[in-house]
Amino acid sequence: MKKKMICGLLAASMVLTMAACGSSSTASSSAAGTETEAAGAGDSDVEYIKDKGTLVVGITDFAPMDYQEDGSDEWVGFDADLAKKVAEDLGVDVEFQEIDWDNKILELNNKSIDVVWNGMTLTDEVTKSMECTVPYLKNAQTVVLPADIADEYEDIDSLKDLSFAVEAGSAGEQTAEENGFDYTSMQSQADTLMEIQAGTSDAAIIDLLMAGAMIGEGTSYPELTHVMDLNEEQYGIGCRQGSDLAEYINSELAAFQEDGSLKEIAEKYGVQDALIDIAK
Repeated sequence: MKKKMICGLLAASMVLTMAACGSSSTASSSAAGTETEAAGAGDSDVEYIKDKGTLVVGITDFAPMDYQEDGSDEWVGFDADLAKKVAEDLGVDVEFQEIDWDNKILELNNKSIDVVWNGMTLTDEVTKSMECTVPYLKNAQTVVLPADIADEYEDIDSLKDLSFAVEAGSAGEQTAEENGFDYTSMQSQADTLMEIQAGTSDAAIIDLLMAGAMIGEGTSYPELTHVMDLNEEQYGIGCRQGSDLAEYINSELAAFQEDGSLKEIAEKYGVQDALIDIAK
């Protein structure tokens, strides 16, 4: 009887020992996996893009930064042309992917896109959530409304009774909130102009650079004008947090400024006066 009890105790001891070894092995394996994931997270984005052969650029339809001319499926614009030059220097193809602007950070982190390059204002939310380049263009949020009533609106207080259209997740939406305006969020800045034209919103808050390209004489919205700028801001290009792509783009922008191609592209799209000296 005693012999059986001793054998039983020895067997139980062996099971426990094996279980403990198994737990240790599993823990070590789990730790190794975590270390591997951590190492993967720190890999070079530049090398990742080179390996897959494509730079995927997240954009919206936003003239003069990223847009398609009538009858063409090619993306052009100040930002589009710069992205093409960077992709060429990386030795990869460029792919432009339209995104919901409100989901730009999610799209970036999911690796659906590699970079957000679309006249993006460097807000606190953006700089805390992305690895951003140096500012390269000046901008402002401006109020757009029908030209025939423009002289009725000369200060912030006069705008309080208007209904505004803004792009969801944009600096325009943030500006509307800060000023306590009544607003409706749209999918794109282009949609906000359609809202005014349809009479479903009184006014819009959009980027000054877009206003210069999209409204007034000789544009698709000749009956619209902008009456005042509500702030001053700067554009930057956004990459994943910790990404080395931002620094690579910084070096490219500096080189384009040095060889004159940055100014040449800016003049092509009429944004040369908004250029920021990257060397500073």
